[in-house]
Order: sequence, then structure tokens, then C-alpha cells
Amino acid sequence: MTDRLKYKVALVLGAGSVGEGVGNGRAICVLFGREGAQLVGADVNLAAAEETARLVKAEGATMAALAADVTQEADLRRAVDETLARHGRIDILVNNVGGSIPGGPEEIEPDAWRAQFEFNLHYVYQSIRMVAPLMANQGGGAIVNLSSIAGLRHLGNDLAAYAASKAGLQHFSRVAAVRYAPKGVRINTVIPGLMNTPLVAQRLAKSQGGDAAALIAKRNARTPTGKMGDAWDVAWAAVYLASDEAKFVTGAEIVVDGGLSATTRGG
Repeated sequence: MTDRLKYKVALVLGAGSVGEGVGNGRAICVLFGREGAQLVGADVNLAAAEETARLVKAEGATMAALAADVTQEADLRRAVDETLARHGRIDILVNNVGGSIPGGPEEIEPDAWRAQFEFNLHYVYQSIRMVAPLMANQGGGAIVNLSSIAGLRHLGNDLAAYAASKAGLQHFSRVAAVRYAPKGVRINTVIPGLMNTPLVAQRLAKSQGGDAAALIAKRNARTPTGKMGDAWDVAWAAVYLASDEAKFVTGAEIVVDGGLSATTRGG
């Protein structure tokens, strides 16, 4: 199928990629462009967003790349206002910014704990607070939040702040979905499992000894399919939730994890 998002304006927060390759936000932008969306992509790293825009253009679509730290309210507001100035509406919002730090209650300092909630949850509250009323006034829209199976279960590593903030994101999405359902605004969540994206080598491996190949092999072995998924698996779920095919889907979650959350294996 093609043109599933034709004539829709999409704002993607976290549109770049950590390092070379294709992360979740970049894959989402590329597939959205392929499906006909008009895109604005914001990322704290402008060069990363611009590379995504180049790939979107190769699909025959358009994307404006913006530099924005969406954990800062002023930057987030600017991204929303820039999208409205360019296109006059926002039909799709994707909240794809987030990250993790290791540790449990004793290891994580209070400031770091609070920062994880700013990074993974608070900006989502802010973006929905800004955009959902706009969507309601224009007759509807779709919001897609990116979470993690760490918000569903323990994965074998101490990720207390990350897991708690992602669990909060998932339930906040459900609560907000009920609030805006009568106004035609759908809010859903994609929940990835262990994915083979540039984040693994660029950030996770460095925090776990620096051996990216060993970490990738370990994550593959723990996934029931025998290998991790990739950013395109996540992006296709986002395409569905953003499209009119999901017009009766809100407050829902699509788990993209190769069956890991159905097992007793750690992550």
C-alpha cells in the first residue's frame, strides 16, 4: 500500500539517529515520507535531522529539519509553531525522544532520577498539552508515543529510572487517550523490545564495557526469534497507528519485541 498518510502533516520529535545508520526516528520519517506525509523533524542534533531530511527527499517527499531540545519548553513550542507556520496544521505527532541510565535506587542520584523523567515523560506531557487541543480544534489527529518493554517488565538490568518513566509514559498515554477520544484525537504507544539500532553500538555498548559485537550477540540470543528487530519494525507500527487504518484504535499499545515480553528471559 502507498499514500497511507497522504496530505497529512507530521511532526516527529527525535527525527535524527544516534550515530550513522537508521534509528527509530529516522526510519519513522522515511516511511512517513514514503506514505505521503509532509514532515517536520526536530532533533537536538541538527546535522542528524538534516541527514534524515536527505533520506526523506530521496523518497520523493519533503521534510523540514529543525534543531530543538524538546525537553526545553521553549524549543518544543518553537517546533510546534514552526510546523504550524509551514503547514497550518498538525495531523500526526510522534514523540520519539528518550534514553536510559543504569542503576537502582541506591546508585541513581536524585538529579539524575528527575532528569530521566524529564527526558522520557515530561516532554511528552508538554507536547500533548500543546498539540492535542490543536488537533481537536481541526477535527482530529493521531499521536504516537515511543516507549520500551522496560516499562512492562524487568529486563535483567537495573534501569530503575528508565523503567519507571517508561511505565509512566505508557499509562499517561492511556489516560490522555480517553480524555481526547471524543474529540477525534487518537493517542497510542509503540513499545519496542531489543532492537538493533545505532544506539546499541554508540551508547549502550559503551556503558556496558565497550564490546558492541558481544552486546549485539547477547541481545540476539535473548530474543525468542534469535535476533533483534530493527528500526523499520518500529516504524511500520508507527505508520499503522498514524494512519486512518487505525481510526478506531486509541489508548492501545503495539509491542514490537519478537516475543521477548512473553517469556521469562531477561534483556
